[in-house]
Amino acid sequence: MTSYLQVENLTKSFGADVIVDDITFGIAEGEKIGLIAKNGTGKSTLLNILAGEDTPDSGTVIYRNDLRVGYLPQMPTFEGSRSVMDTCLWGDDRQSTAVRDYEHAMRSGDPDAMTAAIQAMDNAGAWDYEDRFKQILTMLKISDYDQPIAELSGGQVKRVALAKLLISEPQMLILDEPTNHLDIDMIEWLETYLKRSYITLLMVTHDRYFLDNICNRILEMDQQTIYSYDGNYNYYLEKRAERIEAQNAQVERARNLLRTELDWMRRQPQARAHKAQYRIDAFYDLKERARVVHDPGDVRLNINSTYIGNKIFTAHKVSKRFGEKVILNELEYTFARYEKLGIVGDNGVGKTTFIRLLLGQLQPDSGYFEVGETVRFGYYSQEGISFDPDKRVIDAVRDIAEEVYFDEKNHYSASQFLNMFLFTERDQQKLIAKLSGGEQRRLYLATVLMQKPNFLILDEPTNDLDIQTLGVLEDYLAKFKGCVIIVSHDRFFMDRTVDHTWVFLGDGVVKDFPGNYSEYRAWKEYHERLAAEEAKANEKPREKQTYSNRDTSNKLTFKEKRELEELTADIAALSAEKDELDTLFASGDTITDVATKAARYEQIKKLLDEKELRWLELSEKD
Repeated sequence: MTSYLQVENLTKSFGADVIVDDITFGIAEGEKIGLIAKNGTGKSTLLNILAGEDTPDSGTVIYRNDLRVGYLPQMPTFEGSRSVMDTCLWGDDRQSTAVRDYEHAMRSGDPDAMTAAIQAMDNAGAWDYEDRFKQILTMLKISDYDQPIAELSGGQVKRVALAKLLISEPQMLILDEPTNHLDIDMIEWLETYLKRSYITLLMVTHDRYFLDNICNRILEMDQQTIYSYDGNYNYYLEKRAERIEAQNAQVERARNLLRTELDWMRRQPQARAHKAQYRIDAFYDLKERARVVHDPGDVRLNINSTYIGNKIFTAHKVSKRFGEKVILNELEYTFARYEKLGIVGDNGVGKTTFIRLLLGQLQPDSGYFEVGETVRFGYYSQEGISFDPDKRVIDAVRDIAEEVYFDEKNHYSASQFLNMFLFTERDQQKLIAKLSGGEQRRLYLATVLMQKPNFLILDEPTNDLDIQTLGVLEDYLAKFKGCVIIVSHDRFFMDRTVDHTWVFLGDGVVKDFPGNYSEYRAWKEYHERLAAEEAKANEKPREKQTYSNRDTSNKLTFKEKRELEELTADIAALSAEKDELDTLFASGDTITDVATKAARYEQIKKLLDEKELRWLELSEKD
């Protein structure tokens, strides 16, 4: 397989903190790799270095010559005054420049400029470029191409960044938390796109379904070492458990041998010590190996909730709208004790607004919420809270409480409580400004839980939390003796934690489904398929159109003629390549890189299907 990227002995430090230490790995063409590590261990730093946004202290990063690499940072930023279209077409490459000039010439009406722009479009092969980016924007639910970036939400900016990246057709993608701020439909679209594409991929994500369905290799950064697993996320979990078990067994053997060697060292007469120097040296080496602890490093949540009564809350015909946009329309619901509810829906349909209404942060237009007296809310908001960046971690927690008391058996000092969330004594002395985004979210989670809520409301809790923390949070919620409402785009997290699902469909419509998200999705797809089959069965057969009654005014445009010519050439080239592979597979000879060739064969078949269908559509107009 062709090597796309080789990283050798990469090291990066910030002051005394070693973030990336002597890391070596490679990425080959067609690989789809997920990078996994705990928060604060340098995932985003590593991606920034690979994307050229940062420089290492030592080591090398070598890409294949002329490789087109696209990078999506965790929080993409663009100039706020530019429109969506200008942002997507912004660049010095020939196609972006040609399309920009063509659009400008179209608006100017200058015939000389039009002639030059058409020639430039021909030379750059850019006739389908504009169509492609509009198609991708439409798939990503962005329809106002003239809207300034400054007016977009964080999720919309993320979608514009994704569109800009995908229309440039990179050969390799580097993605840092691509699913953050995307709703579930968008995540599933992106998952399908990346899965079907032959593009090479390196990404950091906490979305375990996303990892499992896309990746064919997992890289794990752990204790300043990188481990590689040739398989998807499920395979990684199995092999990681085996690795930790084997490492712990080695440490235990080293400790047993250390006891024997320690006894020998104590009995060793000093007069004869020089005769067994090699054994003394081996003893100290063994002592170091026995000290190693292979700890998964999980957050430990041994926290009890306070008592909650039978009366939780009742919604009495609650309605809310903003102008013409209806969020809730006479919602009536009685929430049960120990109920665990998941909420899904497109961005902007009112999920967070519902939570703010329940908490009293917003007032309904009509109706009201009746909340039980024993209910104590703990709200983990999407925006988080604004920690003072100049404060130490321990001081931020002590400002809330010096002691965290749950009951007679479970009470902790502020420092002990932070230890449960993987903040070591050294970490507790760090300034909050020095924490990674994920570490700040973990600190925020600690401050919510230390207030002993019996009704947890978690709005997008999975953003920026590492997979290990999410797994432990899921286990905690499963045992939580209280009520839970979760708004999340993380399908795996929802499936593990909720009993039933509210689907916000827009226009104030809320569907209550008795199951988790995956069960709802399967139910929805089944009924959509039935509806499609019924509609197809009820379709009246169309009369066969003869040449004489064809609409002869439906002629090909200039751009479509160009597209038809390109399709004809592409289909011929792809058919020839497919024939070569057919001959190779039928020859019985030994085939090198069989996996790569098989993947390319499937890609060719898919491309041929798409291009032949489009060719037929255009040829009917010719």
